[in-house]
Amino acid sequence: MNIAFSPCPNDTFVFHAWEHGLLPDAPELNVTYADIDITNNLAAKVSGPEVMKVSYAALPWLLSDYALLPCGGALGRGCGPLVLTAGGDGSASDPASLSGKRVAVPSERSTAYLLFRLWAAQNIPGGVGEIVVMPFHEIMPAVRDGLIDAGLVIHEARFTYPSYGLTLQTDLGSWWEADTGLPIPLGAIIARRSMDLNAIAGWIRASVEYAWAHPDASQEYVLEHAQEMSPEVAQAHIDLYVNEFTANLGEDGYAAVTALLGRAAKEGLVPEIDPALLR
Repeated sequence: MNIAFSPCPNDTFVFHAWEHGLLPDAPELNVTYADIDITNNLAAKVSGPEVMKVSYAALPWLLSDYALLPCGGALGRGCGPLVLTAGGDGSASDPASLSGKRVAVPSERSTAYLLFRLWAAQNIPGGVGEIVVMPFHEIMPAVRDGLIDAGLVIHEARFTYPSYGLTLQTDLGSWWEADTGLPIPLGAIIARRSMDLNAIAGWIRASVEYAWAHPDASQEYVLEHAQEMSPEVAQAHIDLYVNEFTANLGEDGYAAVTALLGRAAKEGLVPEIDPALLR
């Protein structure tokens, strides 16, 4: 079976057991490691693998061809995207300071960018200026070096941004949770609707459960793909993004996805969806 997910520690931790043939009766995986901006575009063109990790924000364009699986993704609390600047003075914490500025984002169809647009509509008079899409690992150096005014970052940047001398402008996860009381839907696992969806979900859930039962088994594999991340940062990444919602979205998870896409549709940021298609 062909599958695409990111080389980030949470994804490699989740899929280690399946990829390494540790699940009885699960088919062999042919893995493509790809940034989520790439998989979002592959899914939109229906030209990628049968199973993929994509942004929840991309679902409105995908649900006719792909089904959302109830496990394997990234959704949680205290794990939202951050808006970072290089300014160290008090103005850095004022959202209005971003008015008309250049902001880098990891993908135009990422959940991070969708949250940013919802937040900006409430907090930045006149909106930002230019949006620049770049791979997420390039964003913090670009902010540090003054190539852009602010950056929207995800993943392990939550733990490493101080080493770049950057300032936290806004934690979009904290904003979302305070505003809705719901967890943050970040990355989703989808599969083509022609596939045996129950079987795929079962294999993913078994891979998650194996990872939890044997937490050290995947360490070498995780670090091999972790882009020179330290073992401590990689483990912090896993601890944050692999949680109860990874094993089962549950009612809170589905409510969070519905709230995010419903709000975004009302703002005209994404097409409206039939909530029934999410299940």
